Order: sequence, then C-alpha cells, then structure tokens
Amino acid sequence: MEFLVALASIMMVNIVLSGDNAVVIAMASRCLPPKQQKMAILWGSAGAIGLRVILTLVAVVLLQIPYVQFIGGLLLIWIAAKLLMEEQGEECVEAGTSFGAAIKTIIVADLVMSLDNTLAIAAVAKGDYLLLGLGLAISIPLIVFGSQIIIKIMDKYPVVVYAGAALIAWTAGEMMISDHKIGPVIHDLFPAWLIPAAITLGVVAVGYWMKKSHKEQADNSPAKASHPAQ
Repeated sequence: MEFLVALASIMMVNIVLSGDNAVVIAMASRCLPPKQQKMAILWGSAGAIGLRVILTLVAVVLLQIPYVQFIGGLLLIWIAAKLLMEEQGEECVEAGTSFGAAIKTIIVADLVMSLDNTLAIAAVAKGDYLLLGLGLAISIPLIVFGSQIIIKIMDKYPVVVYAGAALIAWTAGEMMISDHKIGPVIHDLFPAWLIPAAITLGVVAVGYWMKKSHKEQADNSPAKASHPAQ
C-alpha cells in the first residue's frame, strides 16, 4: 500500500509539473502532418521522459552548479521565440517537413524545463529507482493525451499559441532568477516578478511583430498583386 501511495504521488506530481511541458510538445508538433504529428508526440514524449529519469538522478548536483539555471533560462527564451516564429505561414509549412527537428525541440525543451521539477519527483521517490521509473513511465500517456488536446485547442483558437509561448517564456524567466549565482543579484535589483514578466512580454511582442510583418509582406507580394480579388 505504501508503494502504491508513493507511485500515485509521483504520477500526480509529474502531471502537475508537466503542464508547461505538454504545451511545448503541442507547439513543436502542431505544424507537422497528422500522422507525423502523432509520432513526434509519442517519440518526443518518450525521449523526454527517459531523459527526465536520468536527470532526476543528477538534478540535485546540477542545480548547485553556478549559472546552469540561468543558461537554461536563456535556452528556453530561444525555444519560446522559435516556436512562436514557426507559427507564421511559410515557416510553419517548412517546420512541417522536419519530423526530427520537432522531436529535438520537444526533448531539449522538456529537459531544460524539468531541471528543477525533477527535484520534487526525486523527493517523493526517496531513492527508490523502481518507483521513480514506474511513476514516470505511467505518466507518458497522460502527457501525450494532454499534448493532443492542446494541439486541437491551438488549431481552433490560434491565440492560444501566444499563450503557450508566454508560458514557456515565463518559465524561462523564473529559471533565470532561481540561479544560485545570478538569482540573488537580480533579486537585489528588481522585484521577483519583473524579469519573467519582461521576458514574456518581449517574446510575445516579437512574435506578434513578426506575424504582422509576414502578413504585410504576403499582402504586398507580386503573386498577391497579380491576382486581385474579383
């Protein structure tokens, strides 16, 4: 009974902490053809969960290394911006042909975002690696299912793509101010919410500006001009 309770606890912690990971998976694979989309979600999620098991074993050590979380936050900012840019027309079509790129984005983003999350899972497991592996493995289909729901929502309501990018950007800001070396310096200079908020607004603003510029270029393109509306 104690084992089952701990297993359920790990699954619950992983599901709660993986909301932002499901968003990344959905955003990275939403431009792929339907068949490749499902495979990218499956393989990307499986690879991410597998790496998360390994990461859990070393997370305590990694988090003590100066600048690791700050650098991870910078990487997440790039990922958030990249996913938002791929939402624009031609870039989305190009991304749709890159099955491998989608899987790589899913795994890298999940790995970075899970750096601090894995501490909570490791604490629940209390050194029981079998329990840890089972809990994370059972969580895979739940994360995959969540990703597919988010994709459907994004297809129906495109504005949700911006919300997803904002969530990733906010997570990036929180990682940066949590770094053991740089975090205290930032906290002395700014309120805790300011850096994540500024990064989030910046990423969303750049994405919106690029979408607007892309639309204007499409409207003014020679092909568009040569086929005026009847």
